[in-house]
Amino acid sequence: MVYTYKVSQTPMKPKFVCVEPKNSKAKNRFYNLMHELHSCRVEQETEDQMFLSSITGKYHFWMNKINDENWLIIK
Repeated sequence: MVYTYKVSQTPMKPKFVCVEPKNSKAKNRFYNLMHELHSCRVEQETEDQMFLSSITGKYHFWMNKINDENWLIIK
């Protein structure tokens, strides 16, 4: 049996979320690496976590979608 796969040529629209730091460690990253820009690109997503990349490209991190100790999703 032969299987044929069709790969879509349509690029997916990137997903973005806005985050806010909750503690001093996150605030340090927010001011020094993210330049106080709240928007992050969602690079990977699981059922309960997201891997985010800051707009500046200088900071990448995993965060829980619910009750993350470092970050809060604000948008």
